[in-house]
Amino acid sequence: MPGEETKAADKRVSLWAIARVFLQVGAFSFGGGVTGWMHRLTVTRLGWLSEGQFLSGLALGQVLPGANVTNMAVYIGQVLRGSVGALVALVCVLTGPFFLVIALASVYDDVIKLPGFHSAMDGIAATAVGMVLRMAFAGAAHGCREFSMGLMAFCVFVAIGILQWPLVPVVAVLAPLSIALAWPRGEA
Repeated sequence: MPGEETKAADKRVSLWAIARVFLQVGAFSFGGGVTGWMHRLTVTRLGWLSEGQFLSGLALGQVLPGANVTNMAVYIGQVLRGSVGALVALVCVLTGPFFLVIALASVYDDVIKLPGFHSAMDGIAATAVGMVLRMAFAGAAHGCREFSMGLMAFCVFVAIGILQWPLVPVVAVLAPLSIALAWPRGEA
């Protein structure tokens, strides 16, 4: 929606707020579901980005090389405060894991022997799956407003998710078709 992006862009987010959020995301994120958490924080809770802005960044972050989490941090920081915001978000999302991995590596053999450790990891994994599913439903609701968009999403799901076809040929066939179906046409 046209007013949606401008509403979110009108708010000036402080660098300290960006740093705090991305330090939190980096320090307390394990494995999958991080983009779901970023969505919850930046769109749902804080209202820094609109749904459309976040989904555009997610799509861009997934096609670019590198980890989706770092790509999303750069994107969100850039949208909120430009190059400085992107740098702050990137450094902060990587700072927590950097020190945490070093600390955990030194005690890893002892930690995995703790009672309940594997159950805790299973619980964290289930939570991550739930967050990814929530974000998938939000993305589908936003992105599949027209029949052709829903049809393309369904075709990709069947081709890759069920039939397990390779990603590159599926994208090579369906991306041009999707663009053709979504291309704006003038009134006839």
